[in-house]
This record gives sequence, structure tokens and C-alpha cells, in this order.
Amino acid sequence: MVQDIEPGSGALAPPPPKRVPVRGRLSSTAASLRARLAAPATETLPVAMRPTGGAEAEPPRQAGAGLLRGVASRLTTPLLPDDYLHLLNPLWSARELRGKVVEVIPETATAATLVIQPGWGWSPDYRAGQYIGIGIQLEGRWHWRSYSLTSVPTQEDGTISITVKAMPEGFLSRHLVDGLPPGTVVRLNAPQGDFFLPDPPPDKILFLTAGSGLTPVMGMLRMLQRRQSMSDVVLVHSAPSEQDVLFRRELHAMAEQNPSLRLHEQLTDSMGMLGLDQLSGVCADWPERETWACGPPALLDAAEQMWKRNHLTGRLHVERFSVQLDGAGGEGGTVTFGSSGRTAEVDGATTLLEAGEAAGLQLPFGCRMGICQSCVVPLVAGSVRDLRSGAVHVEGDRIQTCISAAAGDCVLGV
Repeated sequence: MVQDIEPGSGALAPPPPKRVPVRGRLSSTAASLRARLAAPATETLPVAMRPTGGAEAEPPRQAGAGLLRGVASRLTTPLLPDDYLHLLNPLWSARELRGKVVEVIPETATAATLVIQPGWGWSPDYRAGQYIGIGIQLEGRWHWRSYSLTSVPTQEDGTISITVKAMPEGFLSRHLVDGLPPGTVVRLNAPQGDFFLPDPPPDKILFLTAGSGLTPVMGMLRMLQRRQSMSDVVLVHSAPSEQDVLFRRELHAMAEQNPSLRLHEQLTDSMGMLGLDQLSGVCADWPERETWACGPPALLDAAEQMWKRNHLTGRLHVERFSVQLDGAGGEGGTVTFGSSGRTAEVDGATTLLEAGEAAGLQLPFGCRMGICQSCVVPLVAGSVRDLRSGAVHVEGDRIQTCISAAAGDCVLGV
């Protein structure tokens, strides 16, 4: 029973409730949500409601997180819990993977390493040599590219790193090297790729690289160094001059610490290009080695031909940073992006992925070279052309947006 207290009655009024600053309440709510979302589902449900197992049981963590997000969404409507968490820390997002650039380290006059602190959702279970997608917002648009990880999964501070070489025609790469300040929040895609060493590594390894092709290999070398498992390794790397060799000081220090690691630097300005017919002069037992090669298309094409001639195709692992688009271009046309209703007028040389990103859409992608199949979408209407081979795909086909262009008006199921 509640009894009203009349003014002037002499009764003591209850003390006013203690006020908590708004930011303090948000911080407390965010901390509570983070703890609850991380807890197993069985800890968020009454005992009688906890699953008892069996083939039909939903994974507890997934069920509990979904239940709590649903309740939190109702409490915070019209905003989502994610919107409140983002106010406190931009890396607290359950909707997309984000990271913050904590350091930019110059490597050469045209290359820099970005050290990134990943946010919620990042898993450290990647393999040295894989690549990630990184998205940067510039001039109101998100620009995406993929770069090899040069860090190793056992980084004690939880950071990751990519090393970017600014290309003369590369709008995004030049910005990443010259204009990206620490503190910038970026979007990330999970690591992908099969260019990595097996565990345990082979007894004899050849790394054949040129230019920025050294970046995934550097991640592998750092992993071997960290695990103290440097086997018999030869690195043959080509660059114009000493000043252009990425990680040069670290590589030479690594070779001094590991007698089983041998370096050959082919400085092309003074020594000329290393033809693969000369490979035996710098690594006589190359046919006996498991080889990982990364660099310009001409180097990789020559390596594939040479290993094939010697019936060693199974010993060669190749990572390409670009794809040769030798097929005839499409005719261009109007591209309609399915349920979004957005359209784009494109020429016959612009990929559908680039057209979608220019229209402000975040389309799925991975390698951007037609290898990983992450960008595959259904072609609902019209036709598109594969820029590698010139083959035409029609309505009902599933197409790769990163290597396809419009061959007339078309509709994508995205």
C-alpha cells in the first residue's frame, strides 16, 4: 500500500534518486551487453529452459546471443544496441568487422606498413601468408582492396599488419601509404587464401618473389622465426635497388640469426633481371624444394611454365596480386543491383564489382581476381562478359562480379 504524504505534514520526504550521468549509463549498459553477449546461452536462461543436448539442439552460444540481441533491440528501438556501442567505441560492432590503424611505419619511399587493432568479431586463427580485405571511406564512398597479412597470428598485442606499396595508378594504395593517419577506423574482411605453409613446414623451401610479392612471404618467415622452426630456406627476391627492398634490415638480421636461411637479392637496376633459366646459379637444388612464388605476372607465368616443363607443378604454389583481363570487353549498359533498386551506367571495361561500389553498395568480394569465388552472385536478367576469357554469361548463370562486365543491360541478384 502506498500512502501519499501531504505538504506541511512534517513527514520526511524520501531523498531524491541519485542521478547517473548519461555517458556513465551508456558505459554501464555497453559493458553489460558485452559481457552478456560473450556469455554462453545457458547462463542467460533459467535452469528449466536450458537445452539438454541432442541432435536438434541449437548451439547454446548462438541461441543466447540471438535471444539477447533481440531483447536489446526491442529496448533500444528505433536504434540498435550496435548504435549505442558505436558511440562509446567505434570498434564495438556486431554488424561488421572493423579495425583502427594504430601506427603507420614507412618501409621504403613508396611503401608503408599499417598496424591495425581489430575490433569485435576478429579471429586470430589465420595463417601467415593469407590476405584480408580493407575498406576506407574516401570522398563519401567506401573503397575496398585486398592486401597480404605481414603479421603472424601470435602477435602478443592482438594487432595485425599489412604492407602496402603505392602504385602510380592506385588511388587507394597511394592514400594508404601517404595520407592515412593513425586513429583511422577501417572496415575489414576476414582472412582468406591458401598461400601459406603447411604445418610442419617442408624440410627444404624456396621463396621466389619480386617487388611487393615479398609481403605474404614475410609473414611466413616471421612465423618460422617466431616458432623457431626455420628449416632449409632460400629466398630469391628481385627489386630495383637496396632502397626498394621491403623489410631489408629485418631480413638480413633474420639471416644472421638463422644459418639455415639464405638470401639472394637480385638488384635489377645494377644486375639486370633474373631469368629463371639462371635460377640454378643462385639455388642449384631448386627442383628439390617446395616453392612459394609471388610477384609480377611475367615472373609467375615463367615459373609456372618452367615447373611444368620439369614435371614439378605440384611443388609450386603461386599467389597473384592481379589478374590478366585478356578477354574482349563487354558492350556496357545499365546494371541494376537487385533488391536495392540502384542502377549504374557502365562501360564495357568496368567490372560489376567496381560499378556496385561506385554506386555506394557493399558487394561481397574476396581476392578481386576471380579465384576465391567470394563475389559470385546470380545473373537475374541480361548478359555479362568474363573479362579474362571473353565468355558471355546469360540469365540464370552465377557470375563473378570482380572479373565480369556488362554486355548490355543486366540485373544482378544482390
